[in-house]
Amino acid sequence: MPRHTHRIAAAATLVALITGAVACGPKGQGDTKTGAAGAPKSGGTLTVLNRQPQKQFDPARLYTSGGGNVPSLVFRTLTTRHRAAGAEGTKVVPDLATDTGKASDDAKVWTYTLKDGLKYEDGTPITSADIKYGIERSFAAELSGGAPYLRDWLVGGENYQGPYKEKKGLDSIETPDAKTIVFHLRKSEGDFPYLATSTQFAPVPKAKDTGAKYAEHPVSSGPYKVVKNEGDGQHLVLERNTEWSQSSDKERHAYPDKVDVQSGLSSEVINQRLSTGSGADAAAVTTDTNLGPAELAQIGGNKELAGRVGTGHFGYTNYLAFNPKNKPFDDPKVRQAVAYAINRTSVVNAAGGSSLAEAATTFLPNRSTFGYTPYDPFPAGATGDPEKAKELLKEAGHPDGLEITLTHSTAQDFETSPDIATAIQASLEKAGFKVKLAGLETNAYDEKVHSVSNQPDLFLAHWGADWPSGGPFLAPIFDGRQIVKDGANFNTAQLDDSQVNDEIDAINKITDHDAAAKRWGALDQKIGEQALVVPLFHPVYKRLVGKDVKNVVISDWTGVLDVSQIAVK
Repeated sequence: MPRHTHRIAAAATLVALITGAVACGPKGQGDTKTGAAGAPKSGGTLTVLNRQPQKQFDPARLYTSGGGNVPSLVFRTLTTRHRAAGAEGTKVVPDLATDTGKASDDAKVWTYTLKDGLKYEDGTPITSADIKYGIERSFAAELSGGAPYLRDWLVGGENYQGPYKEKKGLDSIETPDAKTIVFHLRKSEGDFPYLATSTQFAPVPKAKDTGAKYAEHPVSSGPYKVVKNEGDGQHLVLERNTEWSQSSDKERHAYPDKVDVQSGLSSEVINQRLSTGSGADAAAVTTDTNLGPAELAQIGGNKELAGRVGTGHFGYTNYLAFNPKNKPFDDPKVRQAVAYAINRTSVVNAAGGSSLAEAATTFLPNRSTFGYTPYDPFPAGATGDPEKAKELLKEAGHPDGLEITLTHSTAQDFETSPDIATAIQASLEKAGFKVKLAGLETNAYDEKVHSVSNQPDLFLAHWGADWPSGGPFLAPIFDGRQIVKDGANFNTAQLDDSQVNDEIDAINKITDHDAAAKRWGALDQKIGEQALVVPLFHPVYKRLVGKDVKNVVISDWTGVLDVSQIAVK
């Protein structure tokens, strides 16, 4: 099942020269004025400073939204995300294909035609057979790790073992000629163009496939090629792919001559190097490290640094999850009492403050692309309504309050952390609950909350969508057919409602994204009224860029700067 990749980094201390109040950063997402002034020009080296290494740099094994950030410099896919600021960046657009796909009436068959003149880094042509092969190799057990949708969606995908064991390949992917590829799905999927942005749809020439070693030098179809991959993605160096053509790729730019990705650094080191900007760090960015509340408080007093902070939003929700199969949360009135009791202002403050978190009353993030429809089924204001909560507890047969346990992680991640749990504990106790906190180490926490047989009664949870649509947000959490009893389960409410399941199927047949979004929003409200979860907040991402970085573009698809747009000259 999909899992997010955008956790908020812990706060760190910047260099001593930074002092002052909290900075809000540039207004709006993707303000291209963030960073150095002047028109972007070609040349120079872009340095990327990251915490996490770019492990398993193989298109089959990468689990990325929209093709990822650094990976999308090397791998082109059938479709891609529109490289534009804000809401415009949530749109899916053609990449290797001439359009976003032609669907059959029931959205079970999708046909793509490749553009003319597409080439790999060695000058050989990219064909539809290469895309078919790239997808098929993602089914191989030794190349696991990518998004799981194709195994579920493609006819015959559930039992296919990849081309190393099954030479015949998948009959559900047809390539009638070198430029045409046809996908046969076992169910209607109107969001297929969004899935086609994932790196599993990158072409791989069969003759150049080296199996598990392919990540060391994957054959580039994008503007850059890999010339160095050390320490399993710890240090990546990319240089221009001279066979890439801007005329066939309207989305990516290739301004820098070289991209140097250095990983394994701490958040503190990354943000300090970006703020100081010595040597190559003046032309540096990060694709995985956010500013925390302490850093923002220090940056605010320095106008030059504040001007280098980019602000973004990713489709992501932090929430309280119930186990409605267990007492006392099998009673809707008890769940409603919890919803009314929550002081979202204190929760937002525990998450880093209003610069880093926005209070949520809907499960869908507050972006139209998801189908966001403003509603609050249990209106309690910004600070909660403990009296209404007490009233509901009394109606549920608990006039003297109720003892409950809230499970959380011990990680200081601003999401499931002790700080968030403590804020919720205080809210609930004002409403008559007696709350015991149970903190678990990260691995133990993840294992427990995703186990149907061992799931806590009340715990902190979070979800991020694999693409900006209501489908990958609501279906994994509320579709009864996605309950996993003997593995990692994300439908923590264990909801199996035929009306909800049928509506998910009906919306999946819709290929008009805006029309589908309206239906997702209505479904969100219908589910929300059952108090199966309590939305808490949506995170806001703030990241610093080097002083020589130009053309920062931040979309609502990823919420972070797009390295394909960056210039350093």
